[in-house]
Amino acid sequence: MVRRGLLATLILFLSGASFADAPRIAIIIDDLGYHLANGKRAIRLPGPITFSFLPGSPCARLLADDAHEHGKDVLLHLPLQAHSSDGWHEPEPSEIGLDMSREALSAVVEAALQSVPHVIGVNSHRGSLLTRHPGHMQWLMEEIRDREGLFFIDSYTHHESVALQIAHETGVSATKRDVFLDPDRSSETVAREFERMKTLARQRGQVVAIGHPYPNTLELLERELPLLLEEGFELVNVSELVQ
Repeated sequence: MVRRGLLATLILFLSGASFADAPRIAIIIDDLGYHLANGKRAIRLPGPITFSFLPGSPCARLLADDAHEHGKDVLLHLPLQAHSSDGWHEPEPSEIGLDMSREALSAVVEAALQSVPHVIGVNSHRGSLLTRHPGHMQWLMEEIRDREGLFFIDSYTHHESVALQIAHETGVSATKRDVFLDPDRSSETVAREFERMKTLARQRGQVVAIGHPYPNTLELLERELPLLLEEGFELVNVSELVQ
């Protein structure tokens, strides 16, 4: 696999192409912190994969330290209230809800950030309800902006989300998810969405994909990530794609 990667680099060089011309792909692995073995397996994925940890989860600190030691970027996977029609009933630990005051929201964000070390950005967990409410999104973006250097990724769980717009209006570097690699856990779905990710990257020049530490997802990524270079893609940290 290493030889094939070196060959692809040589082909790029001899053809006069460069990584500046290559479609860029950023992949985030979400929902880390509850399953140690799957988390450790995910962190060993090759290349600049980004990892996002749920605040208050029992393995978050240990796994975030592990990711950081392996040179991976670490995000806070901040729970935001989902619409009841999505099937979520019990609130997550550290979840931000519509009934929360400005002061309470600030305290939750601070505690969540303290629970996960090495965080360089925040992405939303669930949030199909809250991300449609400009007031609470404004509060959240102000919290992110006031902690210098943090960026925001809208996981985009609802098409009416205003999170990205308000992030930009508030001066927060941000982007949104383009593809979920595993909307269900079947190997067929993961393979289909991985191909869709590559198609969108070719069309748009860059793409942000989100997956989870499911066995079928990890198996496909272990197999396919080393092939992206020779297929003409550049795998990058998601921080390189925020505006």
